[in-house]
Amino acid sequence: MTDIPKGSVARAAKLVGLPLGHAGRVALGVGKRVGGRPAEAVAAELQARTAEQLFAVLGTLKGGAMKFGQALSVMEAAMPEDLAGPYRATLTKLQEAGPPMGADRVHEILARELGPRWASTKLVEFDDVPAASASIGQVHKGVWRDGRVVAVKIQYPGAAQALLSDLNQISRVARMAGSWVPGIDVKPIMDELKARMSEELDYHLEARNQRHFAAAFRGDDDVLVPDVLVESSNVIVTEWVDGTPLSRIITDGTPEQRDEAATLYLEFLLRAPNVARMLHADPHPGNFRVTDDGRLGVLDFGAVNRLPHGLPTSLGRVLTEALAGDAPALEQALRSEGFIRKGIEIDPDALLAYLTPLVEPLLHEEFTPTRAWLRGAAATLQDPRRPQFLIGLKLNLPPEYLLIHRVWLGGIGVLSQLGGTVPLREMVCAHLSGVDESRLPPSPG
Repeated sequence: MTDIPKGSVARAAKLVGLPLGHAGRVALGVGKRVGGRPAEAVAAELQARTAEQLFAVLGTLKGGAMKFGQALSVMEAAMPEDLAGPYRATLTKLQEAGPPMGADRVHEILARELGPRWASTKLVEFDDVPAASASIGQVHKGVWRDGRVVAVKIQYPGAAQALLSDLNQISRVARMAGSWVPGIDVKPIMDELKARMSEELDYHLEARNQRHFAAAFRGDDDVLVPDVLVESSNVIVTEWVDGTPLSRIITDGTPEQRDEAATLYLEFLLRAPNVARMLHADPHPGNFRVTDDGRLGVLDFGAVNRLPHGLPTSLGRVLTEALAGDAPALEQALRSEGFIRKGIEIDPDALLAYLTPLVEPLLHEEFTPTRAWLRGAAATLQDPRRPQFLIGLKLNLPPEYLLIHRVWLGGIGVLSQLGGTVPLREMVCAHLSGVDESRLPPSPG
């Protein structure tokens, strides 16, 4: 029998939560069926099957686990290629699709939420096959009574209980892990996360958020937010948005499409807090389309961060001090915002060295985030051999920055998957208040 590389089996088992012994038995079965094949081929087949199991498990749960899978799909660009490669296509499915509800259950929900005559008085056409399935709901295409093509978003029965149960489990684990890390205060972070996730289950709140964004960007040359027609506790009906999903551009886009999509996407994330005084806080590719007229169609407003004054000016100040190489001022800026807790001692020069890989792209007039770049930056930050490695363990995440942090990490992951060239420095300076351009070093060329 051909031997299976132990590392591949262990990594595959770990990703889907299987005990190694079970993964070994799976490998043994595969090996018996393909006896005599090269070890690499057997390992590849095992990884492909494990990836499908990962999709099935995370998708079926439809709660916090699937949200975790969607986050993982965004950040796969930071994973080592030998680990991420076999799972990339499968994880990408979680950006737009999960196992759907049956048509009978969908009709039952629509009758309860929109009235028993919904099919004749409101939705004159309705496709029983969902156009997309996500973590807490699925979307169907239909035609409203006034002739407009619409998206009908339906929340899964039991989604609230499943998501909150998952979050309670995560909270318990996180509090235990937080006790091992001296710089992080985990409890307020988890409280904030639970509050925000609970908001995602409130379709009335999501509809209000979407109406706010739609009004703020109405007539915009670069952004299209569909209007909300009607909502109930478990259903939202909005205008339909045609276009090319970012997930398709990630897999099949031309260089020109990648540049256009990356620029539209980044500029929206930076502009929205100034235009709408809200931050769209669910940056995975399934929520974005590039329309035929060259705008970015934006969907799903369950997760937002209310920013009445736009993005905090402190972020611009931190970037300025890091790019200017002023280590003492950088430490003070982070400490004043709670990123370094009282009583935690940090060497300012080591802090600057630790953060440099994160801000280095802003030294260039144009930058092309790629999977290789992100993997390199992540590996540098996580390398325990670096003298600055322990700095990361001392940094805290204030709860008011939780969603901003989530959006930045997710946005960087999506941009690295797109691989488009963006005028990063110009856009950050234009839309992020607090940046002092006079103190930034000149671009290297």
